Amino acid sequence: MSTDHKHALHRVSMGGLLISLGIIFGDIGTSPLYVFKAIFNKGEVQELMVYGGLSCIFWTLTLQTTIKYVLIVLNADNKGEGGILSLFSLVRKRAKWLIIPAIIGASTLLADGMITPAITISSAVEGLAIKNPGLPTIPIVVLIISLLFLIQRFGTNIVGRVFGPLMFIWFSTIGVLGLSYLGHSPEIWKSINPYYAYQLLANYPNAWFIVGAIFLCTTGAEALYSDMGHCGKNNIRISWIFVKLMLIFNYFGQGAWLLENKGLVLGEINPFYAIMPDWFVVWGVTIATIAAVIASQAMISGSFTLIAEAVRLNIWPKVAIRYPSDHKGQIYVPSVNLILYLGCMLIIVIFRESSNMEAAYGLSINMTFIMTTILMAAFMLRKKINVALVALFTGVYMIIELAFLMGNISKIAHGGWLTLLLAATLFVVMYAWFGARKIKNRFVKFVNVKDYYDILAELSEDKSVPQFSSHLVYLTSANNIHEVESKITYSIINKKPKRADVYWLAHVDVMDNPHTREYKVTQLIPGKLIRIDFHLGFRVEQKISLLFRKVVEEMVKNGEIDITSHYDTLRKHNIPGDFNFVVLEKVISKTHFLKWNEKVILEIYKILKKFSLSEEKGFGLDSSFVTLERVPLTIPNTEDVQLKRL
Repeated sequence: MSTDHKHALHRVSMGGLLISLGIIFGDIGTSPLYVFKAIFNKGEVQELMVYGGLSCIFWTLTLQTTIKYVLIVLNADNKGEGGILSLFSLVRKRAKWLIIPAIIGASTLLADGMITPAITISSAVEGLAIKNPGLPTIPIVVLIISLLFLIQRFGTNIVGRVFGPLMFIWFSTIGVLGLSYLGHSPEIWKSINPYYAYQLLANYPNAWFIVGAIFLCTTGAEALYSDMGHCGKNNIRISWIFVKLMLIFNYFGQGAWLLENKGLVLGEINPFYAIMPDWFVVWGVTIATIAAVIASQAMISGSFTLIAEAVRLNIWPKVAIRYPSDHKGQIYVPSVNLILYLGCMLIIVIFRESSNMEAAYGLSINMTFIMTTILMAAFMLRKKINVALVALFTGVYMIIELAFLMGNISKIAHGGWLTLLLAATLFVVMYAWFGARKIKNRFVKFVNVKDYYDILAELSEDKSVPQFSSHLVYLTSANNIHEVESKITYSIINKKPKRADVYWLAHVDVMDNPHTREYKVTQLIPGKLIRIDFHLGFRVEQKISLLFRKVVEEMVKNGEIDITSHYDTLRKHNIPGDFNFVVLEKVISKTHFLKWNEKVILEIYKILKKFSLSEEKGFGLDSSFVTLERVPLTIPNTEDVQLKRL
């Protein structure tokens, strides 16, 4: 997507508003399918639970979604992009420990991506049982979810164009259905009074479980922030007015039906479908299923974006990332698609019905909310916002979200353990990958590249050394342009002397700005040793071969370098010399001197390494022009070896 087109979408427009409806509000927009069902948990309809539950829903949507996310968190945009990793990239230089809430938030958000398709599509399809009691809905749910994950590889931009209008139909439908039932019990509007929320939480014996169920009405709030880059915060804020109004109408319409049916044991009855006219149920189920698929698609696409960012920020193994269509925002991560699909199937196999899934839902995303609050507080401090206001924001939302967490913890025994286990597994993967890189970096030794200017210049002209390549390119992690890893100089000079016409050092710096594409060329030894620093945003694909070629072409055009081969025959015909990339894979062969937790991290890293892309593929290098060298990292001398000469 071009910058101009992106800015056009970010301006308030009918197109931007429709895109907001189609991408941003799918998860939160389908919550009326299961929230009241979860609150009553198939039990008896009681007046206190109706008034109190509605009051809690109204104030949760107001405090959590409207005030925290729509009005406050959306301000923490990183050049128009949002999401917990975008937020982390804005504050990561403030404190090293902020990586922990970032990883927790990302892993719990991914775990949520596994259960969202299962619960939303199951809740929608189960409406078929109203007209066809005993109909096996599980095979239908499995088929829909399987098709949804199958089409990801082909790109979903064509389907995406109709998401907005379809979600407009969905929100209009649920709003009208709710309004049509409000006349049955107009006194339901009393629920807006927060007194009823207090009464329910203070007097109901099972209040904590209800708190966990009420939280389901706001689980999609994080998506408002994560997908901000698709349409801009102003479009989200304006469309949220319509969305919230329709949600309130539907929730209060369900409340009116519940009041009308006091004393009824709900069992398998879903208040969402109960307020529909009998003739409309089949249409209602169809529209609900389409909305559930759209909500699931948004969550899957969001997971792909999250993993792509995590790879760039070195908190996820390097995996294949594909672009299945010309639409710039479209990415497809095959490994994550498979992980999410298997997670969905596992949840369906274990819980089978949406009513059982409700107990597992909410716990992981609740942790994401808390981590966003922590990172948001760091962002507000960075922006020099009054400390008292930062303390007020942090205090209020930590109290609210910890209260929800207490409610969701009560779900652990009822299924919450599974999403917690999934989130914990993802956390271990992220932390081990990040931690292993930090451990390895401790033992990387850098040297002053100036000390090697003379020998490199002489080696380049030394005909007694066989020519390794016309242009020899090393990837370096040294941030300082006057430094280089000692292993690179060892590779060129000691391991097997490598003569080249020109030596190149390429360095990639991942920038906080998500879409930065800049580079800087430094001629360390003019025409002999050249360093290129790529400054790439954390959402930019790192195709180093392509980027390097573009830079070299620009340098040739500007007369900064002559890449014509030095071989007489090739030079006579003005043929460019060959380029060879050397990738050094750093390994720690001995770990006995490390702490036990560092040993564990490295063992997990070794396992993950087997499933990740190779170093050259991770940097987008053409493997036919790459030489891979495994080099042991320098470790402390821990053994005092004594030998006696005979």
